[in-house]
Amino acid sequence: MPPYSLADLPVLAFVILPGLIAVIFVWGTAEAWRRTGHAASARPAALMAAGGTLVWMGVTLAAADRGVFLDWDRTPPPFALLVASIFTLGAGIAFSPLGARLARLPLWALVVVQAFRLPLEIAMHALVSRGIMPEQMSYSGRNFDVLTGATAIVVAALVKTGIGGRRLVTVWNVAGLALLVNIVTVAILSTPRFAMFGDDRLNVFVVYPPFVWLPAVLVLAALAGHLIILRALRSRAV
Repeated sequence: MPPYSLADLPVLAFVILPGLIAVIFVWGTAEAWRRTGHAASARPAALMAAGGTLVWMGVTLAAADRGVFLDWDRTPPPFALLVASIFTLGAGIAFSPLGARLARLPLWALVVVQAFRLPLEIAMHALVSRGIMPEQMSYSGRNFDVLTGATAIVVAALVKTGIGGRRLVTVWNVAGLALLVNIVTVAILSTPRFAMFGDDRLNVFVVYPPFVWLPAVLVLAALAGHLIILRALRSRAV
């Protein structure tokens, strides 16, 4: 792992973007409570969301800082447990009562949140030239998730103005989820446990701070977001 600094903007992006997602999640929780007729409970709900988010971010960052995820020889590797936790937590949030309330937010707002994947992919691409991230995880390799981030802005605008509807969001959501599954698969196969793309193109940067927040926060947010949109599409008209 080459040296890196938070003074480098692409590296700092892995602090800024997770922080932004955390703020959006807390705000969205409060707004969801207000929109579902529970304005008096909006503040406590937001505080609980903030507390849970801070604990999760703090625990994963501390674990990365202590090198917990560096043991690739253990079965299962600690990083595999993190990945399993991310999928469990993402589905748990989306299909919980909280997810049901978040699904009541405007559909265009749920879509536009996924636009964070555009600057994320730009930052990830910049890490390749710094030798931090393997090329196959960028849009110059096998990662096309930048399309989800870029089109989220367009789709959200079309839905907001009434030009786009359920069919557009459904197609976009399925495509975005497929692209997310693709890059997660590439990332897992790039770890030292599999090394499918070669020992010189390993994905190890995600076990170091602050990059651990890429899977722990940003992938989690992308997954939960797609599943919440699915709930929104199934429960109501646009």
